[in-house]
Amino acid sequence: MRNALFLTLICASAGCAAQTPTFSERLGASEAMIRAAEEVGADEDPRADAHLRLAREQVARATRLSSEGVPDRARRMLLRAQADVELAIALAREARAQARTHETLEGVGAIHRQLR
Repeated sequence: MRNALFLTLICASAGCAAQTPTFSERLGASEAMIRAAEEVGADEDPRADAHLRLAREQVARATRLSSEGVPDRARRMLLRAQADVELAIALAREARAQARTHETLEGVGAIHRQLR
């Protein structure tokens, strides 16, 4: 499941399709990216969560724009959503890495104190 999700994301961002993706394909890719961000814990970090919420709003706005017959604006809104999701994922990963680093440094400090 996870590999399929990442393959979808890679294909969506690399443009694997021979033709221009439809709005529904772009929408599906954006929604998959949002799910990927949730899986990496973007909603647990305040900075990442802000971008994740913005991406969700942009997807909703893009859907509304598409139904109103403004496909170019809808497509651009999905691109903005995807950029915000990518940032949310990066921020979540950074927060997780910083937390691990902090835990590791605390462990090293504890070992250092025991050796004294």
